[in-house]
Amino acid sequence: MDFAISSAAEDYAKRLSDFMDSHIYPAEPVYRDQRIALAAEGKEHHVPQVVEDLKVEARSRGLWNLWLPAVSGLSNVDYAHLAEIMGHSGNLAPEATNSAAPDTGNMEVLHLFGTTEQKERWLQPLLDGEIRSAFAMTEPAVASSDATNISTEIRREGDEYVINGRKWWISGSADPRCAIMIVMGKTSPDAAAHQQQSMVLVPMDTPGVTVVRPLPVFGYQDQHGHCEITFENVRVPTSNLIGEEGGGFAIAQARLGPGRIHHCMRAIGMAERALAMMCQRAASRVAFGKELARQGVVQEQIAESRMEIEQARLMTLKTAWLIDTVGAKGARSEIAAIKVIAPRMACRVIDRAIQIHGGGGVSDDFPLAQMYAGARTLRLADGPDEVHVRSVARQELGKYLQRS
Repeated sequence: MDFAISSAAEDYAKRLSDFMDSHIYPAEPVYRDQRIALAAEGKEHHVPQVVEDLKVEARSRGLWNLWLPAVSGLSNVDYAHLAEIMGHSGNLAPEATNSAAPDTGNMEVLHLFGTTEQKERWLQPLLDGEIRSAFAMTEPAVASSDATNISTEIRREGDEYVINGRKWWISGSADPRCAIMIVMGKTSPDAAAHQQQSMVLVPMDTPGVTVVRPLPVFGYQDQHGHCEITFENVRVPTSNLIGEEGGGFAIAQARLGPGRIHHCMRAIGMAERALAMMCQRAASRVAFGKELARQGVVQEQIAESRMEIEQARLMTLKTAWLIDTVGAKGARSEIAAIKVIAPRMACRVIDRAIQIHGGGGVSDDFPLAQMYAGARTLRLADGPDEVHVRSVARQELGKYLQRS
């Protein structure tokens, strides 16, 4: 295995780190203040101006759409290092560089499976950062960890699809810039379990689409929103189908491979920032006559955090290398494993940082509480831990059970 990055990636990493220091970190308090001001005007999910300013700056530096190999020329291992750097400021860096979820996954789908018309109408504006998008799969009425349970109906009537159903936790859909959703539902309920689902493009302003409410996460309202949405006799042309009828499940799986590298490396970047904050706090606070950093129990928490971060990073880089060398299908077990390992690790490290910060750790004076909310949510997003643990177990046991 070779985790060395290319010379192009080294250059991107240097430029990205400089951008983080010169623009992203200084913009964090500005972003917070602008969000508070917008919320006071009843515009909680509108984008703060500082984000648009950062996008202009990032693009001028060539730090744009780095996640897409066809644009950047980077491998998954290359981009993994950049995703970790972005993870240090998850609210700003990914969007500033047009590398934020769910847009990256949606752009990947359109890039791989979209028609020429779909790419011109939706992919190009997404690549240009002019609009944002959402991915509508999870439903409140069924256990969506099993995607075959999805009950939203997509019925064909002539040259149109008619959509009826209810979705929730649809990230990005409260943002006024969100123009398009990829909606997953059943077109062929009598087909085999994994061939019943299809994906269709649904513009947010289509009649019958209703954003019921944005859902908070541990009391935090995400700027882009995680919404509950209803679809009541929503009509779109059949040309909005992505790929083939019954191909939705396979497309969903293709969407998640590289995307999980992005998620996990950003979680590792988040954990690295939490560890740095933990060390800074421990070195600056005195209790019982000496700095917290000289207390054995604190040293243990710092050491455990460093070791866990390194383990998670190595496993994620191995997975990125496998995707580069044998493809996502050949890395199925590893992709499932890192989706469990990295968010769990981030939760533990951030929790220790909160503990060492004392009461300040759970306040808004530090970013740790919100970081924890994001890391904890990641243990559910793109499938809960239990689904991925089950996948790893089945692949591990398959080589033995087949013999009996």
